[in-house]
Amino acid sequence: MAIPDRFLLAAVMGSPVLHSRSPLLHNYWFAENGLAGAYVPLAIAPGQLGPALRSLHALKFSGCNLTIPHKQDALAIVDEVDDAARRIGAISCVAVRPDGSLAGFNNDCYGFMENVLEAQPDFRADAGPIVVAGAGGGARAVVWALAQRGAREIRLVNRTLARAEIIAREFGAPVQAYEWSQRHAALEGARMLVNTTSQGMVGMAPLDLALDRLPRSALVADIIYTPLETPLLRAARLRGNATLNGLGMLLHQGRPAWKAWFGLEPKVTPQLRATLEASLRGD
Repeated sequence: MAIPDRFLLAAVMGSPVLHSRSPLLHNYWFAENGLAGAYVPLAIAPGQLGPALRSLHALKFSGCNLTIPHKQDALAIVDEVDDAARRIGAISCVAVRPDGSLAGFNNDCYGFMENVLEAQPDFRADAGPIVVAGAGGGARAVVWALAQRGAREIRLVNRTLARAEIIAREFGAPVQAYEWSQRHAALEGARMLVNTTSQGMVGMAPLDLALDRLPRSALVADIIYTPLETPLLRAARLRGNATLNGLGMLLHQGRPAWKAWFGLEPKVTPQLRATLEASLRGD
């Protein structure tokens, strides 16, 4: 597709939303590609997502990203849902079609896996058990991504067992739900640990998980990127585990969004990553 010659618009909708680094990411790409456009944060209250999404066409927006609390609600609003989003049960990206209809996608799974592979190109999801903490929309995307990559055993631990059991039933093998009281034992022999909860985010309590039983050869990942090193990642690094924060997931999920909105595929470069890291450190 040729580079558009109109002013391009996209957004992120959430509540809260002003903390998001998505505007910095996407506006960087506008500038890098020499395009006239803007990506803006839109604070959309719960219950107001439908009118907000339906207004995008009239306002000439090409689409938007969705964050808390809208990812699951969007399933009942958009006109078309891709298979990944339907299976995951959450939409992270909406594209506005020329006729005004709305198409929903989930790019979180892509972003997560690309982040892992960028850090460890030889990563194999089938190399051993994987422990995932949490059972929200982020967990669903991570579990689906790992299952698609051939994971044979995913140990899903969550404070509310019933929520983990729902994911285990929907996704089937290899997902197994564990009681929160079993979270430490679940780390035995694990190849990878992923935190998908908000615990450890700025302003939140750390994830209550001791790493004593986790092999030091395991990769420890967190989908959080504020802060860049959560208490979980710091504890893992100090004991010798390889660690991975969620910034790369944010960066990589933006690429398919641009493909859907503008027909362009921007690059995730070291300079882009450094720009976002500097903003997160307050440089």
